[in-house]
Amino acid sequence: MKISQKGLYALQALIMLARHFDAGAIRIRDIAYEEELPEKFLELILLELKNARMVDSVRGAKGGYRLRRSPADIHLSEIIRLIDGPLAPFGDAEQLRSLIDRDVEHRALYKVFLAVRDAAAQILEHTTLADIANRPATRGGKEKDKDKEKEKSRNRKSRNVQSPVLPMVVNSSRSEK
Repeated sequence: MKISQKGLYALQALIMLARHFDAGAIRIRDIAYEEELPEKFLELILLELKNARMVDSVRGAKGGYRLRRSPADIHLSEIIRLIDGPLAPFGDAEQLRSLIDRDVEHRALYKVFLAVRDAAAQILEHTTLADIANRPATRGGKEKDKDKEKEKSRNRKSRNVQSPVLPMVVNSSRSEK
């Protein structure tokens, strides 16, 4: 499974909307600022999420975006499949099952890939935005949180600072379907 930068941005934006679910619509500018995401790219992502009926847009002075459903009803697998396609390393689960049936010589390898896909899918299909948005920070206590906020503030002031390295594989193409 590969998650693109677009997929990560979509997840970050939706988690932020989940944290503020009861606050109503949130402006794109505020989402981009809080999550440190590029505003123009975020606009395109939110439009795609709106077309998929995951978010609603609200016009006017108090306008912005909000989740269309409760955060507890939106699973990470749904978001990843929408933005980045299938969870399997080779297309989808049916394609892997077909390879297992046809390619006897490499059957064991494809079974491993299917097991990896099934394990990842199991986790992602049982984890909701509410699960992620409501988890407390696990990186230390209040001092580290204060230090992190100061660092974020400095980064916002000097926008040429690169975002931190992501601890997962990121693929910018969407060639798998």
